Amino acid sequence: MNSSMKSFHRVVIAGGGTAGWMMAALMSKLLGKRLDIKLVESEEIGTVGVGEATIPALHTFHNLLGINEAEFMAATNATFKLGINFEGWKNIGENYFHSFGSTGNDHWSAGFQHFWLKGRTEGLVKTYTDYNPETVAAFANRFAHVQNHGLNYAYHLDAGRYAKFLRAMSEACGVQRIEGKIAKVEKHGPEVGQDREGDIAALRMEDGSRIEGDLFIDCTGFRALLLAEALGVGYEDWSYWLPCDRAVAVQTASVREAWPYTRSIAHPFGWQWRIPLQHRVGNGLVYSSKELSDADAPDMLKKNVEGELLTQPRVIRFLPGQRNKVWERNCVAVGLASGFVEPLESTSIHLIQRAAIRLMQLFPSNGIQQADVDEFNLQSKRELEHIRDFIVLHYHVNERTDSALWKHVREMNILPSLRHRIDLFRETARVFRPSDELFAENSWVQVMMGQGITPERYHPVADLMGLDELKRFLGEIQVKVQRTVGGLPSHQDYVRQLCAPYRTAASPM
Repeated sequence: MNSSMKSFHRVVIAGGGTAGWMMAALMSKLLGKRLDIKLVESEEIGTVGVGEATIPALHTFHNLLGINEAEFMAATNATFKLGINFEGWKNIGENYFHSFGSTGNDHWSAGFQHFWLKGRTEGLVKTYTDYNPETVAAFANRFAHVQNHGLNYAYHLDAGRYAKFLRAMSEACGVQRIEGKIAKVEKHGPEVGQDREGDIAALRMEDGSRIEGDLFIDCTGFRALLLAEALGVGYEDWSYWLPCDRAVAVQTASVREAWPYTRSIAHPFGWQWRIPLQHRVGNGLVYSSKELSDADAPDMLKKNVEGELLTQPRVIRFLPGQRNKVWERNCVAVGLASGFVEPLESTSIHLIQRAAIRLMQLFPSNGIQQADVDEFNLQSKRELEHIRDFIVLHYHVNERTDSALWKHVREMNILPSLRHRIDLFRETARVFRPSDELFAENSWVQVMMGQGITPERYHPVADLMGLDELKRFLGEIQVKVQRTVGGLPSHQDYVRQLCAPYRTAASPM
């Protein structure tokens, strides 16, 4: 493919929500002076809106946009997130914490887990997470921006407010929002030449208007109106490894101070999230329709939440997997239209961010080049597959016996890429991370140990450290962690103080 257009500047984003407005914000910030950007959305079409937890990589996106953190947090009623507490995932009644940041001190030849394992053998250590400041701060319900020994953090946010916040930024940079529903996707015929025949030409709206473009961004959610329905791009089904295919979400009033972490609570039929914002809590169930019916799911969720219901539960159907291509012809799918893995590790917003940045790096300003398309698709595929393997890890390594779901995921055949990682860690305590992979070594270590994998041996470099030296090494790390956390204020107090200068009547606590 080599589109030889003299002008390639009309961009049409189909769909708003988090995906559409993140794409609009970044594109208009970087290329707004040379592009005509239109975003089409309808107030009548709701958004999924369950992506209310993020990972630290969002800082990169906000830095690119020049977003003031306190202003953003006030506008979206955001709180800080230091990690995820996994409750009952290994087995009923057993919990562990997946934190951001690093644990202990690594040696160039071996990660901290090797020294911790040596210390455990000698009876010198506490739990692995005692050496991680983010975990200790999370359970102490403390947070602050700390120089030098700062905490690695992300956010909990109101996805609807976040979209509105980005919309304001986008419109200020020239993005034109068009209200309405798409009736038909029109494609070019043979009159435009062989290279462009079959490309998307325009969106025909229900009111009869027609929106032409050179490049179309599909942010229409699971339906993928442009990429799937109009261009016929197929889908790779991952439901064998990820059998949960439904979600039901509800918002509740806060009954306690917001804690700085996400709760992920395992159930026989799937799992539940609790995401604390400044003024409310986001709740939801991700479940297998084979274990829990759509009729019973809302009531089950209601039984497992705290506080007054602010919304009514709604069921969302999905199929885990990815599009065979996310860039086809002159259409790029972003967000749910490109693929989906359940929000267990809060990767939904990150994947939108990565797609937006990748498109800016490969933007077809002089027409579409097939090499750019291929590279975009290759990177997108590899990225989502890495995340898939990490999510599957949480399910596969478990000791639960209370339902067919947990038995299936424990006994299923997993992909060789994940099998190798598990075997390598179980036999040697080693974790290696490809340079382009999202989750760092410490993430894999925390989840694998948390799910119950005990390494059979550790790196011999740990044996070079005498017992007194090892005791002093471990003790100094723990003292440093305790000293850092001990000087932090309450998480809720810190958020309140940070946001106060930007607080408005429209953005209550």
